[in-house]
Amino acid sequence: MGVTTNLTDVTKITRNRNGEQNGYSKDIIDVQDFFENVMLEYNQGNEDNLEADFNLARSTIPAGTGALRDFSYIAPEIPEFDHNQCVGCMTCVVECPDTAILAKVVEDDVLDARLGQIENPNEAAFMRKQFAETGKFYVTPKKRGKDAGQFGIFIDPTKCKGCSECVEACADLGYNALKMIPKEDTTVPIYQKSINFFRDLPPTPEKFINERVAMDMMLSEQSMLFVGGAGSCAGCGEATAIRMWLAALGYVYGGENLGIVASTGCNTVYGSTYPFNPYLVPWTNSLFENGPADAIGIRLRWDQMGWQDKQLWVMGGDGAMLDIGFQSLSRLLATDLNIKVLVLDTQVYSNTGGQSSTATFTGQVTKMSQYGKAQHGRKESRKELGRIAMMHPNTFVAQTVAAIPNHFYKSILEAASFDGPAVVNVYTTCQPEHGVGDDMSRYQAKLAVESRAFPVFIYDPRQGETIRSRLSLQGNPAQKEDWYTIRKTGETIDFITFARSEGRFVKQFDHEGNPSETILAAQDDRLANWRMLQEMAGLI
Repeated sequence: MGVTTNLTDVTKITRNRNGEQNGYSKDIIDVQDFFENVMLEYNQGNEDNLEADFNLARSTIPAGTGALRDFSYIAPEIPEFDHNQCVGCMTCVVECPDTAILAKVVEDDVLDARLGQIENPNEAAFMRKQFAETGKFYVTPKKRGKDAGQFGIFIDPTKCKGCSECVEACADLGYNALKMIPKEDTTVPIYQKSINFFRDLPPTPEKFINERVAMDMMLSEQSMLFVGGAGSCAGCGEATAIRMWLAALGYVYGGENLGIVASTGCNTVYGSTYPFNPYLVPWTNSLFENGPADAIGIRLRWDQMGWQDKQLWVMGGDGAMLDIGFQSLSRLLATDLNIKVLVLDTQVYSNTGGQSSTATFTGQVTKMSQYGKAQHGRKESRKELGRIAMMHPNTFVAQTVAAIPNHFYKSILEAASFDGPAVVNVYTTCQPEHGVGDDMSRYQAKLAVESRAFPVFIYDPRQGETIRSRLSLQGNPAQKEDWYTIRKTGETIDFITFARSEGRFVKQFDHEGNPSETILAAQDDRLANWRMLQEMAGLI
């Protein structure tokens, strides 16, 4: 079950548009010549055989080497695609944290020709079943006399960690086009052949990519700036947000016009576990607390070089941005420089084992806020970065979740187009620290919005002179109400509903399920935060 791809094949996957030799500059080719041997030894478990030369001593990692990492052995199950149930919504592709599910639209004649080249009839039949005649790409265009396309879904067995989040997302939408199946001796080999078949197909024709449909961006190969192979936990909420963020920027601006400054945290650990780098864009890792300061220096230098139009983003967790690095972030927001910030908000210091941060909810049990006789979890209220960031001059602010793709993509692209500093705070489920299943990142993020635990909003200074004109709460259910009530069932979704669903709050409920005074206080805090946002937006 070893990886069959080599470094040169990374260019096939990404289709670098620079037109240079093998898609890379000479400097990168030199590194790759050295790195072929490194990857060979690591993938065979023989890294001790490598000599301590100059490149190895520097821990040099070329772009996109994560594409060569093999996770096919870590999970006993893998998703199976049912083309009869698929509608081409792209949710599974968008929400996958590991770039393990990819989609492509292919015209009939092209697909038939490629299938005809497969000698084994069983293999050809398997590949054919990866394509669906969806209303969106096939039936509707054909009725209108336009070219129709077969919509294909392919699972990369070397990237899938078996989290099943794609299955949960598809089922939640009512389509059930995916299900988990046990891996047998033939499963990984045929899946590997299918993903190779996918990569040999031509790119999705631009006529099938609707720019008004945000989900379609991941049909474009220029959006694939996160190749997978990151060492993140199965189902990681952060990884999904990072993939979607880079997809939007890659599609609109191109990977060559993007740079990342990463604050130390989970993202830098799973993003640079030697020798695997999942990014196809240049990035640097600064200290935990000074990513924004590092970015200020880079932005000033870029502007000196005439690179004003290049996107520069800082990425970090809530610990790096709300806690120890908040002063650096605040200073950035006061500079009026064209720097954007992506905050991966897990409400804990995930990288150091779940310590509390100022983003931690009241009543949450973490390291440094344990549940005991004297103290029942965290006592303090959560710091609201979004509200604080709004008070800085000429600053775009958004709070969003990957579980609502349209709102997420709008937040990223509006921030990117803003002339000045911008902050996008994203709720990112951390399954081990939140106490939820590997398949629940998307679901829990959506529930966080519905329960007012984490309201979404966009604050855009371009919309007017008042807070009311600048702040939009679109994306939240029941915007003028305290709590959201599901019409069909009559169930009210409040913070207690959210807390019951996660292990980090389990000690706040007795054996009969009654909430503690601490968690009731947490509910009051969430409602007070929601009402303040309503007032600021002019809804109450």
